[in-house]
Amino acid sequence: MTTVSTHEAFVHPALFYRSEQEYTRQTVSFLREGLAHDEPMAVAVPGPNLEVIRAGLGADTEGILFLDMTEAGRNPGRIIPHVLRGFADAHPERRVRIIGEPIWAGRSDVEYPACAQHEALINAAFEGRAATILCPYDETRLHPEVITDARVTHPAVIHGDGRREVSGVYDWQAVVARYNQPLAPAPDAAVFPYGGEDLPAARQFAVSQAARLGLAGERLTDAELAVAELTTNSVVHGGGRGTLAVWAEQGQLVCEVRDAGRLSDPLAGRRPPELGQLGGRGLILVHYVADLVRLHTTGDGTTVRFYLSL
Repeated sequence: MTTVSTHEAFVHPALFYRSEQEYTRQTVSFLREGLAHDEPMAVAVPGPNLEVIRAGLGADTEGILFLDMTEAGRNPGRIIPHVLRGFADAHPERRVRIIGEPIWAGRSDVEYPACAQHEALINAAFEGRAATILCPYDETRLHPEVITDARVTHPAVIHGDGRREVSGVYDWQAVVARYNQPLAPAPDAAVFPYGGEDLPAARQFAVSQAARLGLAGERLTDAELAVAELTTNSVVHGGGRGTLAVWAEQGQLVCEVRDAGRLSDPLAGRRPPELGQLGGRGLILVHYVADLVRLHTTGDGTTVRFYLSL
């Protein structure tokens, strides 16, 4: 077994590709290099690209973990704890190699800020870790702003023709700050102010509103769990009270909690809890059950908004 020490550098390049051939050539080369070094490897990309990589590897797929990112990473806030750290933490004494493609042409404008922040926060989550994470970007289908942001969230860039360059604009903290955007509430939202004595009523309010808007089954339970975690956090850490709002937009149920708390940790909700840890699991549970989570935090308070497909 190849052993590594924790001081070895974390490597996080973006791959800018313009064709299926470039995509195949660079991702397969990346994985074959990992095979040569006996590194544990995972591939988390949208389903069609999974098949492209499998075909390019031929018989060399044994031992590689393949995940459809449109499912495992539907909520970009779930990718670091569930996909990336989940795999890396399973191999604590070895350098791991991962392909992660969290941004594809089907991502919505509502999702993108969380995606950009995710790509930035990988650098904080893996600082000091022995890992190489390659993030592909389709230059022909993604908005130019996405490609520009990728240069800021990745220390290096690999081009489809194999050229490599150091990014001269790398500054992941700047992207986290830029997409910490105010979230305007919907004008037709049902609103419920709450304090510590109102937590059961807040959950009941959320469930009744969600059911009225068309949420059902396990998704209704997910909404109740997420609201319970967020409203409890408000009472314990957010000044003792907050405001819950519920509405529907573009085929999704939206629940929002506003309070006076402040999230000072940029990785809050994206860091897996330590074994035996008590508390600190609320926001990560919300990430695990929701299809999308958006946050805005300032010195005056925090807004957490989560989405569930109807």
